[in-house]
Amino acid sequence: MTVQAKPVSASRIDNHVYKIFPNDLNARKTAFGGMIMSIADRVAVVAAERHSGNVCVTASVDSWHFVAPAKENDTLVFSVSVNRAWTSSMEIGVRVDAENSYENTRKHIVSAYFTFVAVDDDGKPLPVPALLPENEREKQRFEAAEIRRQARLNTRESLKRFKA
Repeated sequence: MTVQAKPVSASRIDNHVYKIFPNDLNARKTAFGGMIMSIADRVAVVAAERHSGNVCVTASVDSWHFVAPAKENDTLVFSVSVNRAWTSSMEIGVRVDAENSYENTRKHIVSAYFTFVAVDDDGKPLPVPALLPENEREKQRFEAAEIRRQARLNTRESLKRFKA
């Protein structure tokens, strides 16, 4: 079954917000990293399902490095887009910023790359549409996604020798 290619804009999510409250904080009064990861996963799956038109599951997450903390009263701002699609998998890029509305500041706190797979009712992979990058930045993300995919595949192959 062939599926028609879709542009990045068909599934992109810009400026999804989450207000941080005291119950979202750790002992240092910064946002729990796991809470941010959970929201990112939920928003990313929406982009994956918009693109594929099917239920999607998280297969992997790459490059999750916090570069700055989010604090009490900050608003998390998530920007999400499909970077590339292969046979049944897609790389979804997620950027999270922390915005302080009282000080009118915004800082980048984390970026990550999620791999999602579209699946049928039995959990078997389904084909996904190809991705049509629409501008130079999307084309760069498209090309970089293939490099990351090859690195993921190489790592998986290298680790096979350690499995009993």
